[in-house]
Amino acid sequence: MSTLLTINVKNFESQTQNFYFFQQPAIYSGGATVYSNSIFSQSLGNFDATGAELTFQVNLQYYAGIQQANTPPQIGASSGFASASRPIDLTPASDATSVNNLTTATVSPLGLSVPGNDPTVQAGSFRIATPSFASPPYFNVGSAVSVNGSIVLSNFVQANPMNHTDCQPVLKYYVQTGSYTPGSVMNFTQSSLNAALADFTGGYTVCNISLLANGNWSAQLQ
Repeated sequence: MSTLLTINVKNFESQTQNFYFFQQPAIYSGGATVYSNSIFSQSLGNFDATGAELTFQVNLQYYAGIQQANTPPQIGASSGFASASRPIDLTPASDATSVNNLTTATVSPLGLSVPGNDPTVQAGSFRIATPSFASPPYFNVGSAVSVNGSIVLSNFVQANPMNHTDCQPVLKYYVQTGSYTPGSVMNFTQSSLNAALADFTGGYTVCNISLLANGNWSAQLQ
C-alpha cells in the first residue's frame, strides 16, 4: 500500500480564508529556469464557528510528468493543457541498476514510456528524455504528484529537444492564503514568504497546520 502524506489545516482567523498548496521545487540538472504550480486550493471558514478542517493528501509515490503548452510559462496562467505522467523510481545511493528511473517522452502523441533503467542518473533523481521537436507548441517536463487522487504537475522546466532532464524531488510542501487555481504557475519565492511549511524530509507523514487569529502559522509534524 502506498504512503500518503497528510496536511490538516485549521483556520482560526475570524474570516473565511482561501488556502493554496504548493511544493518545494525539485532540483533540476542543467541550470534551466524552474517553475512551480499551485497543486490544490480551497476555502475554509473559522474553526470555532464552523468546526471545519481542510485535509490535503499527496501520495508519496514519485511521478514524472510532461505537459503541452501554447506559450512559455506565465505567472498566474495555466502551465499548459494536455499532459501525461508515469510513476517512477528515484536512483538510490547504491545499486543504480536496480530501479526504473528513466522515461522517454513522445510529443505526437503526447506521452511517457514505461520507465526503464539508466544507471547514469544521479542519486535521488529520475530522468525524462525528450525527442526532437519544434516549438511551438512548448513542452514542460518535471515532477508530478498525486493529490487527492489526481495527478498534477507540481514543478517543471521547459523541455529542450533531443535532451534529458534529471529531476530530484523535495518532500516539502507549503500552505499559503490566497487564490491560485491548481495547475496555474505561481511565484514560488514570493508565495513561500511567511507561508506554513510541512517538511516531510525527516520521514514524517502528517503535519497539522493552524492559521492563528493573529495571522501567524503553527505547524506540528507527527
